[in-house]
Amino acid sequence: MTNSVNELENDAKCIFLIGTNTTENHPVIGYKIRQNVRKNGAKLIVADPRKIELAEIADIYLKFRPGTDVALVNGMMNVIINEGLLDEDFIKNRTEGYEEFAETVKKYTPEVAAEITGVSAEDIIRAARLYAESEAAALCYAMGVTQHSTGTENVKTMCNLALLTGNLGRPGTGVNPLRGQNNVQGACDMGALPNVYPAYQQVSNEANKEKFEKAWGVPLSGTNGWTLTEAIGHAHHGELKALYVLGENPMMSDPDINHVEEALNNLDFLVVQDIFMTETAELADVVLPGVSFAEKDGTFSNTERRVQRVRQAITPIGDSRPDWQIICEISTLYGYPMEYGTIEEVFEEIRTVAPSYAGITYERIDKSGIPWPCPTVEHPGTPILHSAQFSRGLGLFHAIDFKEPVESPCEEYPLILTTGRNLFHYHTGTMTRRSTALDEHRPYNEVEINPVTAAQMSIVDGEMVRLSTRRGSIELRAHVNDIVSENVVFTTFHYKEAAANMLTNADALDPTAKIPEYKVSAAKLEKIS
Repeated sequence: MTNSVNELENDAKCIFLIGTNTTENHPVIGYKIRQNVRKNGAKLIVADPRKIELAEIADIYLKFRPGTDVALVNGMMNVIINEGLLDEDFIKNRTEGYEEFAETVKKYTPEVAAEITGVSAEDIIRAARLYAESEAAALCYAMGVTQHSTGTENVKTMCNLALLTGNLGRPGTGVNPLRGQNNVQGACDMGALPNVYPAYQQVSNEANKEKFEKAWGVPLSGTNGWTLTEAIGHAHHGELKALYVLGENPMMSDPDINHVEEALNNLDFLVVQDIFMTETAELADVVLPGVSFAEKDGTFSNTERRVQRVRQAITPIGDSRPDWQIICEISTLYGYPMEYGTIEEVFEEIRTVAPSYAGITYERIDKSGIPWPCPTVEHPGTPILHSAQFSRGLGLFHAIDFKEPVESPCEEYPLILTTGRNLFHYHTGTMTRRSTALDEHRPYNEVEINPVTAAQMSIVDGEMVRLSTRRGSIELRAHVNDIVSENVVFTTFHYKEAAANMLTNADALDPTAKIPEYKVSAAKLEKIS
């Protein structure tokens, strides 16, 4: 997030949510947004293929066709430019690339955008005016924006909207991606990405490579690695021989699970380190028992970049150990000694190699966390990014044209399947489905079906149906409602007995981020007689 979570409750005058089911996936943030709308009169725009809970209190709800994010926002920006609602001073002084961008957006009149997205031109115009005319407008998105074959372009389009209206660098504004799991932000900060060292220092940069070779005392490669999705593909082709999976469950979370299983079985050696025997761990040659958050010390960095202390509450159960200790012991056995007395010593090393963490100490975050960047111990941290300038100097507009999703409905598969989460279960269900109370609330998977679609197939609420794509089929309960449009169905990926990722497409990847297109698959639905 460029801004802080509390600004969504106190400072934002308008909040634009797109591709985020906030109250179910980020309940605390969803509550703050609701409070701002109800108590302070903040304006709310919700853009989502499903009529999510916050759509009920939105000033404008844009129910767009899955995968048409770029067309929708380009249509809004067309209105903003044509009606003179743009921030000319901000564009002139703090951005570049505007002319080429504006030329592209010129094609996306509200009428053209309406034809692509299914949202009325009138609503696109209303949303554009409401966002652009607000004193401080915050844009929030989640995986509904990123999990597409055009995910990178979708994000750049959201940034274009904020640049166009000057909604960056001030309280209550910003481009705010809501992280989907605990400490995803911290993992990325630490270099758990195939193209960067800690603090997003590019692997391909020779100076960065030399810096980390000196810090760690070993030669390093200057070549980017593979993402998880790419690694699975290489394993499937026999090009990857061993895989070490730590706190991840690709047998539930990755697309086309049959393909994933074939790939993992094709490995010579699979190691899984986790707190439970997951679906992936069941395929492993070796399982290393890690510990939960309650059994370890350390830090988590949350969605607003706030680095916070985590304290051990209970002794590790059985033979389990903190993850860092397992990694250190394996490294030492490989011939590279990792000898730390405490986890704080690890953090002190982080401070020496990650400039954005340099000023953060355990003592400083003893009571309250600090948002990075925090370059010195005197620095208070940075709750709002880009106040004076962007990290690259000027903010860059990108000329982005709309592209259709990889799969479109056809005669055999006439529906659009989109996937996500529900309030009661978390990610692959590894923890929440072991909670009796949570599983009682939502013990089985459902597919949401519009009443018109259900009536055409004589499907009644609660009966079992078969949902299929080109990858396979699952059987699950029908949930008939008007949350989705007539040609759209929705289900979640928490349930191994009816796993949505049996159906999603492993071949439809964003060319830059390599993220799969979880949110759009051509599908068909059948009544089970």
